[in-house]
Amino acid sequence: MKLAVYTLLIVLGEALNAYAQSPEPVPPSSLKTRWTDQVTADSVLPEYPRPQMIRGGWQNLNGLWEYVIKSKDASAPAIFEGKILVPFPLESALSGVKKALLPTQKLWYRRQFHMNAVQEGKRILLHFGAVDQQAVVYVNGKQAGTHSGGYDPFELDITGLLQPGNNELMVGVWDPSDTGEGPHGKQTLQPRRIFYTAVSGIWQTVWLEAVPATAIAALSIMPEVDSGFVHLQVEIKGKLFGYTVEAAAKDGGEILSRATAKPGTSFKLSIPRARLWSPDDPHLYDLAINLRYKGKITDAVRSYFGMRKITIRKDEKGMERIFLNDRYTYNLGVLDQGYWPDGLYTAPTDEALAFDIQAIKDMGFNTIRKHIKIEPARWYYHCDRLGMLVWQDMPSWYQRREMPVAAKVQFEAEAGRHVTALRNHPSIIMWCLFNEDWGSFDQERLAAWMRVLDPSRILNAHSGSFIRNWVGSDLTDLHHYPDPTLPPYQKGKAMVCGEFGGTYAPVPGHEWLAGKGFGHSSPPGFTFLERYEHMTQHLKILEMEGLTGSIFTEPFDVEIEENGLVTYDRAVFKIPVEKVRALNKSIVDKKKLDGRIGNNIIANN
Repeated sequence: MKLAVYTLLIVLGEALNAYAQSPEPVPPSSLKTRWTDQVTADSVLPEYPRPQMIRGGWQNLNGLWEYVIKSKDASAPAIFEGKILVPFPLESALSGVKKALLPTQKLWYRRQFHMNAVQEGKRILLHFGAVDQQAVVYVNGKQAGTHSGGYDPFELDITGLLQPGNNELMVGVWDPSDTGEGPHGKQTLQPRRIFYTAVSGIWQTVWLEAVPATAIAALSIMPEVDSGFVHLQVEIKGKLFGYTVEAAAKDGGEILSRATAKPGTSFKLSIPRARLWSPDDPHLYDLAINLRYKGKITDAVRSYFGMRKITIRKDEKGMERIFLNDRYTYNLGVLDQGYWPDGLYTAPTDEALAFDIQAIKDMGFNTIRKHIKIEPARWYYHCDRLGMLVWQDMPSWYQRREMPVAAKVQFEAEAGRHVTALRNHPSIIMWCLFNEDWGSFDQERLAAWMRVLDPSRILNAHSGSFIRNWVGSDLTDLHHYPDPTLPPYQKGKAMVCGEFGGTYAPVPGHEWLAGKGFGHSSPPGFTFLERYEHMTQHLKILEMEGLTGSIFTEPFDVEIEENGLVTYDRAVFKIPVEKVRALNKSIVDKKKLDGRIGNNIIANN
């Protein structure tokens, strides 16, 4: 975002915040994607939602639920007013409701599910991929638990609340969005310019899972490329005495190594002559983990990992660069907001979720900066298997007033959970702590804390700081619209341009609100292709001067922000794919960017 626009928003902040207390109804846009009509009540995101810890015996609870909107302080309702399609947010078209939730209101869900008598020695876990923002869960009228945080998964052990036959699940959600104290990214109750429709309630898959009384609860997988090992730690929940963990690393069905350890301890699996993961060759190894008690397997999960390392080091000219697997790799990326016209925060199908990544790769990019949003685990899985580098932002708390202590505490708690939940994905090479001074605080302390949480990745402590605060960071990072720029050099830090571009390029017939679009710049007399070509030529010069990564705004239009290379409905590539790819290839070709055209390339409409 340009400094002038940022300053203007600060000046107008108090008035806009007051206006946001009484939002208008969600705009009646009918913009669809090619996947919208594939969504049916009996087939809603049916894929297993946790690709890095797979076990059998699960039940998907996506589909039609009952809903009602009550006042925030009202007790749990007995009467519901309609149907909502879970897990699409209340405000989305695919939910079937498309209503805004006020901060003075609470959204309630209810559904029935069948459960046979729970086998002795088994526990039933209720999983939520994400619920925005504060949730309270009841099973058969009794409270099962609560959760605060709109972006991270949580689970509840509901074994003791179940009964044979039909059971009732009820969820109450309060979501103050940008009037509250929780991270909310670019959501706002008053959509405008670079801020988008708020999402409320359940927005990722809900599912049940049967596990043993003592079960595998979490994995920590960290590759050590130089030594040819992968470090593994397996956490279990339940009784520990007498249990052992057995792990096997596999490649194409062939077992490479085995190891046995006590639960909760770190151990190593040897990966001889490792095939290193990269965008050119996104090779993944399989991982089989068994939990044994007195020699008998009592629990088992399947996972995967990639062998890769990421560092900042000097090139042959003495400039600090991003190195992937000891090779300088220019990070040519896009700023991906993760919004959809039909599902808002939630992609209509898993195919659609993967399409975005493949389309970005087909256009010749090797990096996605996932902008102040956490995606479902399957998005990162697709990045892992397709070969896409990810800069992962922490969702921000963005207000134009002093950040309250409660907001700071909540941000820190959620950031820690995000790193823990996502740290096993080889595609993620960088954590971005803060964006453009939005709710930033205690940067030096938090940067050091994040390094302890995950010492294996690059840390971008402040992307696009207007006060040029890069303390604790591996990078200096400026945002500059429309053309990219070179940030100041600081010893030991690589230089990146975390945002640039923003060229307004509307496509009539494919707009969120026809004729009301917005862009950071709209230079007269130039086509979108000419502007992009000019920026590409500028990047070549900056790269020679030391720039090691750049993030273009943006791959897809988002609501009225029509800066995308592709329309919001994913129907039209504004510049032919082959031309974008050729321009991008001219920047990274010498850095060995994969030159093959993806199988899922979409022709320009």
